[in-house]
Amino acid sequence: MSIFDQRQLLASIHPFDLLSEPAQERLIEQMDIAYYPKESVLITPTVEAVSLDLIINGSVNEYIDDELHDVYGEMDSFDANALIYGKTTSQFIVEEDVICYELPKEHFMELIQEHEAFQSYFLEDFISKHQKLKQHQQQNDLTPFMVARLDEIYLHEPCIVSSELSIKEALIQMKGLHTSVGIVERDGIYGIVTDTNLRDKVIIGGVSTDSAIGEIATFPLVTIDHKDFLFNALLLFTRHGIKRLVVESNGLVVGVLEQIDLLSFFANHSHLVVMQIEKADNIEELHKIGEEMLHLIRSLNSKGVKVRYISKLVNTLNAKIYEKVFVMSVPEEHREGCALIVMGSEGRSEQILRTDQDNGLIIADDQDSQTYVPYMQQLNRYLEVLGFPPCPGDIMVTNPFWRKSLHDYKTQIDSWLGSMDPEAMQQLAIFIDAQCVAGDVTLLDEAKSYLFAKFEGRDDLMAHLAKAVLSFETPLSLFSGFVVKHSVHKNELDLKKGGIFAIVHGVRVLALQNRVTETNTTGRVKALNNMNVFDKAFSTELIEAYDTLLGIRMKARLQDSKAFQDIDYVDPGDLSKIERDLLKDSFKVVNTFKKFLIFHFHLNMVV
Repeated sequence: MSIFDQRQLLASIHPFDLLSEPAQERLIEQMDIAYYPKESVLITPTVEAVSLDLIINGSVNEYIDDELHDVYGEMDSFDANALIYGKTTSQFIVEEDVICYELPKEHFMELIQEHEAFQSYFLEDFISKHQKLKQHQQQNDLTPFMVARLDEIYLHEPCIVSSELSIKEALIQMKGLHTSVGIVERDGIYGIVTDTNLRDKVIIGGVSTDSAIGEIATFPLVTIDHKDFLFNALLLFTRHGIKRLVVESNGLVVGVLEQIDLLSFFANHSHLVVMQIEKADNIEELHKIGEEMLHLIRSLNSKGVKVRYISKLVNTLNAKIYEKVFVMSVPEEHREGCALIVMGSEGRSEQILRTDQDNGLIIADDQDSQTYVPYMQQLNRYLEVLGFPPCPGDIMVTNPFWRKSLHDYKTQIDSWLGSMDPEAMQQLAIFIDAQCVAGDVTLLDEAKSYLFAKFEGRDDLMAHLAKAVLSFETPLSLFSGFVVKHSVHKNELDLKKGGIFAIVHGVRVLALQNRVTETNTTGRVKALNNMNVFDKAFSTELIEAYDTLLGIRMKARLQDSKAFQDIDYVDPGDLSKIERDLLKDSFKVVNTFKKFLIFHFHLNMVV
């Protein structure tokens, strides 16, 4: 290989690409090429590391206490920590014959002392390193929109008037400030008057302009803090179907954010999707919105928006679709007698693209459950038309098991808790993630409260429920590229079984144990951190690892042209070097989390 080829190679490998050209040329002069046959022992606690090795061909396994910890393949380097700290607890053993570049220790130490960015890569903690790798992979990972706060965007001056002021006088003040929005204060509580209020109550409703402005105001306000992120403002606009947000600071109104100003800052067209959903009069019009949502997802993903933010927005839109379909299916007089719930990834607000239906219905005890049978059949058919396929496990409102009274749900909870059967534990886990999308939310709240109360002191059930996290191995060893035996998915990793499930389910059980009502996995981790179940550092690592796994899976989904089939599987060979590094680090966090759960729930004692 020529010097030019070597320099091109180094420039393509992170973190060597952080070095200047002169530094890369000097590095090439200092490196040697070495060969090590299979089973060669390169570094151990008693065999000192003398060089940083960059693998050209072959693979090396890292073991800690005889347990496989990591696999290093082509273009991976090892072991900087052993060089920097002069010791290691690992054993590095050649798995497949290795040809590698070797950079002597003294030259490596010179590099990290002379080049700050290169040094940071090796010395920063997991969180900082993880975030920088993501930024390097996608330079616009944190778009201006995602880091911008409300105090960085133009806000309209608020026109605050007393609720006792006449409508006419209030309108004169609003005109003086060139605003069509009035903030109405009544006993320390704020409301709002817009063109809609004036049209509906004054022009159409006949309220006199001499009447108090408070008579036509809408209370309470939908507000947001001036230090909050613009993305959260977008979620509020989307969720409430409003055009203005009142911005507060320490409880005081400081401005008004118009939806059009936000959209001009970041044109993702989500407002168009909301408008289409609200205006849809039939299922055919709703069906057309699917392509708009896919376009929105691709747009946000291409801009580097984090998966957890995309999923929040998508699930907010999906909730509006569910609510619309519910209204189309259920007569008005029966809508408040039930709660339409979604479960699974939809219930956790983590669904990016439409997968199987996971829904149910809780019916008030004073209602006739049979009344809802035809309505739920219609709702199910509508959802199928909209691209939500039937659930293979029949977790749907058309199944009487998931469509019953509140009393019967409580009885079912008792039955689940009285059984150690795996199917019962699975059904229980599904219900824990339930979220109400239409109807009377208090029905679900009461069922959840009953569930939490029944789990008090039931450490035996907690342990059996948690044990499922050990059902699947974390696939670190698959990175060496060999064929996965007894599988149709050759050379591929199952992201769901390998990591996503362990995080989702482990966090779910911890949330249940600590009576956390949040259903979103990231939200649960943050709540558990606030309760000191996790420390801040590990909470952040867990969130970063989960975001990485979901991000790589979403990329695979968006690239799949066949209705997003086999979305849980990825071939490591199709990933970039940085993506493989991120995935390795994430799987390490998954293993650490599993060990935490084993200790916390004493899973080694559960039969």
